[in-house]
Amino acid sequence: MQGQVVRARRGDRAAYRPVSSALCAGSDPVVVAQALCAACAATCLYGADLDALQGGAVQWPAWQAVLQALPELTLWLDAGFADADAATPLHAHLPIDAARRIVPVFGSESLRSTQPLAPQQILSLDRRDGRRLDAAGWWDAPQRWPQRVIAMTLERVGADSGPDLVTLAALRQRAPQAQLIGSGGIRDRADLRRAAEAGAHAWLVASALHDGRLQESMVECRS
Repeated sequence: MQGQVVRARRGDRAAYRPVSSALCAGSDPVVVAQALCAACAATCLYGADLDALQGGAVQWPAWQAVLQALPELTLWLDAGFADADAATPLHAHLPIDAARRIVPVFGSESLRSTQPLAPQQILSLDRRDGRRLDAAGWWDAPQRWPQRVIAMTLERVGADSGPDLVTLAALRQRAPQAQLIGSGGIRDRADLRRAAEAGAHAWLVASALHDGRLQESMVECRS
């Protein structure tokens, strides 16, 4: 948000503040990205462009800097794409190599179209406080879901309240073939084990890493 990495809490974006992390000093996107990837031995990172998600411009210089600093990185980017065509400007704003390493994430919060997504793209099914954020009806159209689907439970993000395994199980029942990625609530290794046992292919984790509660990655993010 506004060029800095912020600590997300329960989807209340007005209350987000620059991150304070045990992994590194400051909130510069390059520094934080390098620290997160080093802590997890990861080559895949999820990023949300909160400026774009709130109707502003995509922060292309920041994302380019991250990709340049981490040449092996694959970046899953949620930048408020309203439809599949909205991700096309990636190639206009970034060098070819950088653009090729971005996988667009299409959030149901932002999608305004039922235009099919490409199989390699990612759908994020967003909800907050039990309410689906879903103007175009993606939650109720599993036949349109791509292979990878994020269960984005915003009230769990940064809340230290445990993973939402109920929503994960419901989505697993509706789309048994999908690779499901959970988000929010991870507190420790036990939570990651529970998520894996519940059928999660991966889980998006930030707060537990920044707070020093996870020293090694237990879930591999495959691009």
